[in-house]
Amino acid sequence: MNDSQKKPIGVFDSGYGGLTVLKEIVKQLPEYDYVYLGDNARSPYGSRSYETVYQYTLECVEQLFNMGCELVILACNTASAKALRTIQQKDLPRIAPDKRVLGVIRPTTEIVGKYTKTGHVGVLGTMGTVTSNSYPIEIEKFYPQLIVHQEACPMWVSLVENNEFESDGADFFIKKNLDSLLIKDKEIDTIILGCTHYPLLINKIKKHLPENITILSQGEIVGKGLTDYLSRHPEIEKKCSKGGKIEFYTTDSPENFNTAASIFFGKTLKSKHLAL
Repeated sequence: MNDSQKKPIGVFDSGYGGLTVLKEIVKQLPEYDYVYLGDNARSPYGSRSYETVYQYTLECVEQLFNMGCELVILACNTASAKALRTIQQKDLPRIAPDKRVLGVIRPTTEIVGKYTKTGHVGVLGTMGTVTSNSYPIEIEKFYPQLIVHQEACPMWVSLVENNEFESDGADFFIKKNLDSLLIKDKEIDTIILGCTHYPLLINKIKKHLPENITILSQGEIVGKGLTDYLSRHPEIEKKCSKGGKIEFYTTDSPENFNTAASIFFGKTLKSKHLAL
């Protein structure tokens, strides 16, 4: 296969949060080319129905396929929870049997049992992710002995996207949700941040949690998972181009995207508009 036939890795999110995952993936796998697509015009996905999230996610995955991506990462917990399985089982065999779509939930649930000593785990996420029960279902596959409690945090994404994540107001909502989770189970010693926005709240989260609780953030875990996946699937890896190039696309205003996205990605970036 010559270089012109090799393709970038696609990274999709409903908005900005997936940039925290892409940031860590690029840190671990800087040699590959990436295309990031944020469906900002239709975000947030967290409160939308299963059918709507599935349709939106499939449209974006097909768009990334059309842009040449052989491998797409759903760097969005809601899309991973509500759409990934259907896309993998129903759509890929029909539209792109040689292409692959991966999510962010499985890599986290595969390793959570290595961190908890008490066997009690907490999950923080959007309403959509929590009501899907994707985390408890996936954790049970790998660690059926673990006890899992969830807490929906409906205000947290807004705090981040409105650049209020360091404000005093953020403390109120973060403490409220963390207290609510720990009231459900005082033995929780490991908490999964089940939303890609939440790493930006890490300082506030640590402030309101006991020091003995381990916090698992997805970016680094997904980066390691992708590294492992590519090593186990050379037939996919050899199709991925290696030029260290990243392109950013948004379904909304590039100017607005660029301003907010730099907070998530940690550096200034330039995006292009993409109409679906």
